[in-house]
Amino acid sequence: MKELTLISGKGGTGKTTVSAAFAALAHRKVLADCDVDASNLHLLLDPEPRSVEPFSAMRSPRIDPELCAECGICQSQCRFDAIQLDFDAGYVIDELACEHCGLCARICPEWAIQMEDHICGDWRISDTRRGTLVHARLGIGEDNSGKLVTLVRRQARQLAEEEDAELILNDGPPGTGCPVTAAITGVDLVLAITEPTPSGLHDLQRVAGLCAHFRVPLTVCINKHDLSPQNSAMIRDWCDGAGVEIAGDIPFDPAVHRALANRHSLIDEGEDHAATKAVTALWTRIANRLGVA
Repeated sequence: MKELTLISGKGGTGKTTVSAAFAALAHRKVLADCDVDASNLHLLLDPEPRSVEPFSAMRSPRIDPELCAECGICQSQCRFDAIQLDFDAGYVIDELACEHCGLCARICPEWAIQMEDHICGDWRISDTRRGTLVHARLGIGEDNSGKLVTLVRRQARQLAEEEDAELILNDGPPGTGCPVTAAITGVDLVLAITEPTPSGLHDLQRVAGLCAHFRVPLTVCINKHDLSPQNSAMIRDWCDGAGVEIAGDIPFDPAVHRALANRHSLIDEGEDHAATKAVTALWTRIANRLGVA
């Protein structure tokens, strides 16, 4: 079984558009939307929910004033300065500054600090016209998205084993933060979708550094490459110098916008469009590298 994750250094580069096209072209696969903060792959796949499960994660710790001896150990050891002394209420925790690491609860000599779980989202398994999809939704303002991404990938792998799939196709989150790390670690290949702009190159360099750190193979696709041949050449030059393979490029094509407006994949628009041909060729190269159909 192989696992492919599509990422980009920022949102809006066409990552989900390419993921939906790959979902139409691949055969024995399970799909996973790892962008749990703003999932949108399901919008192009007409999902029918099979099951919905709550997602619980750790919230800010709670200090029991009855047990707290006000020794100040928690405050002195909190590297996020999330614990402050209020002369009326005692030690209090700033929920916006707290990173939920749990150190304060572990070092409190009076066991006055407790970590509490709460439901902050859900994850679901859906049947789509392109196969089984695992996706999730994190609540507004909630964190622990990396943990939820890990859960989505774990469930996708379990379903892939049950369905005898040969590929897990992950539509990854944007950026280079914790959710992206959770989406790429241990996969067989990362496909980075970039765009021909200076910021696109900058974001690609950050993505390449992240993949190199975790020793994950990386290949690149330049989307809308013909909008700026000069910037596309700049990206190609950097990839050549960095030893990063460019698996393909996709031209600007109004067919992409028609497909998205109709809530289906580019492949459904027909085979004669320039972008469709480019994405199909890109998938063929990726599939050959992974050894899947």
